[in-house]
Amino acid sequence: MNKQELIDAVASESGTSKVAAEETINAVLETISKAVAAGDAVQLIGFGSFGTGERAARTGRNPQTGEMIEIAAAKTVKFTAGKSFKDAVNQA
Repeated sequence: MNKQELIDAVASESGTSKVAAEETINAVLETISKAVAAGDAVQLIGFGSFGTGERAARTGRNPQTGEMIEIAAAKTVKFTAGKSFKDAVNQA
């Protein structure tokens, strides 16, 4: 399912217009993105939680040349599925 299909499904399920559904979905995604970027965790009970993680610096290898390179440390985005979401996926 892509974003447009999600918008169509939400509009159909909620009985609102596609424009209103798109605005709502965009607002939710933007709010989650801003909160996680600021270092806050976003927890949606029954669905899951979004947060940040740390990836340490490490040595890698360029697959074309075989040359060893240093890969810098980075922050990552983590999603942990909630119990209800996991159960729904496992029943399918």
